[in-house]
Amino acid sequence: MQAVSHAHDHHDEIDSKVTFGFWVYLMSDCLLFASIFAVYAVMHTHVYGGVSGKDIFEMPYVLVETFLLLISSFTYGLAMLALHKGCQKQVLIWLAVTFALGVGFLCMEVNEFHNLIAEGHGPQQSAFLSSFFTLVGTHGLHVLCGLIWMVILFIQVLVHGISGGKIKTKLTCLSMFWHFLDIIWILVFTIVYLMGVM
Repeated sequence: MQAVSHAHDHHDEIDSKVTFGFWVYLMSDCLLFASIFAVYAVMHTHVYGGVSGKDIFEMPYVLVETFLLLISSFTYGLAMLALHKGCQKQVLIWLAVTFALGVGFLCMEVNEFHNLIAEGHGPQQSAFLSSFFTLVGTHGLHVLCGLIWMVILFIQVLVHGISGGKIKTKLTCLSMFWHFLDIIWILVFTIVYLMGVM
């Protein structure tokens, strides 16, 4: 009995190390985004006679994008609640819903980029557009990584269930990552889009 208790304590120690390590990663990602935000803050007025945010940003479109990501953060929270209740089926359902919302967000972002480039407003046109594509594109790349990670965890839950401690740690780390992307997007929406149309 003592050996089992010791093993359980050791397992918890490993989980806490993993989550602490992931917090460190998120802090380093904060520095990355802070640097890109700083570049955008300096470059957003350098349009060189080209278009500015007022000319190209479509706020109703961006609002739909934003709602998709915000709702996906909520549905991932429901997946975590289901995980703590031990309901595997609900975890899978809410992961699938979160994935669908994330894909919708990403498709809209790619479509926005495609339309801008097709209209001749690519990243090479000005410092503003270059910094815009870099900032929003970096966030989009993170969302893509999160979606790939979500598919992998979905398969693991489907095959192995949710009883193991490792899957709980993995889902918790992805939860932290997904909510982090939500916070970053709120900053992007406010600083880039909202302030850009004012």
